[in-house]
Amino acid sequence: MEQRIGFAHFLAQTDAVGMAILVILLLMSVMSWYLIVTKAIASVLERRRSGRYLAQFWDAPAVATVRQRLTQGPADEPFTHLSQHALAAHGKGDAEFLTRAMRRVIDENTARLESGLTVLASVGSTAPFVGLFGTVWGVYHALVAIGVSGQGTLDKVAGPVGEALIMTALGLAVAIPAVLAYNGFVRSNRLVLAQLDAYAHDLYAVLTTGSHLGTREAA
Repeated sequence: MEQRIGFAHFLAQTDAVGMAILVILLLMSVMSWYLIVTKAIASVLERRRSGRYLAQFWDAPAVATVRQRLTQGPADEPFTHLSQHALAAHGKGDAEFLTRAMRRVIDENTARLESGLTVLASVGSTAPFVGLFGTVWGVYHALVAIGVSGQGTLDKVAGPVGEALIMTALGLAVAIPAVLAYNGFVRSNRLVLAQLDAYAHDLYAVLTTGSHLGTREAA
């Protein structure tokens, strides 16, 4: 009997509800890991592009040079996106109009950076309970089967109950990476938005006062 106990035996003995819980946990894991990998790669690439752009921006001799460079490529990162909209709004209205345009772009970048984090937070908070429900369901069916068979010895109870705990372990295995990734992305986004907000103040000062760009080191 001991040789039959394990994950394969658990899969063979589980019912439709248990299989549905396993499928749900698998889907949660696939979604969370897809978001983790794609957002991590995008974050690294975007950070490199931002560093190159900021170096070029503060080394530019004048705003006209920055404007010319921005027309040569798409806004593929937050600082370039903010600069394009700020330069487009500059001259079309007063300082308040420029402020509103820059604030709108920052809000758009905030929403883009936070996309997918709700899924990670949901997986991290619900996966343990989904696994726990699977364990409770498995223990219930194991105890019912033992009661029907009339064999209530320890070796007959420990095996099925131990197999049912696999669901709880799977739920934790799905939730832990999602929670760690969520906390990491939130911290990274907070740093990016703080830098973007500081850059927005500097850009506003440059556009409204005509300060020189080359006097500041790259951020």
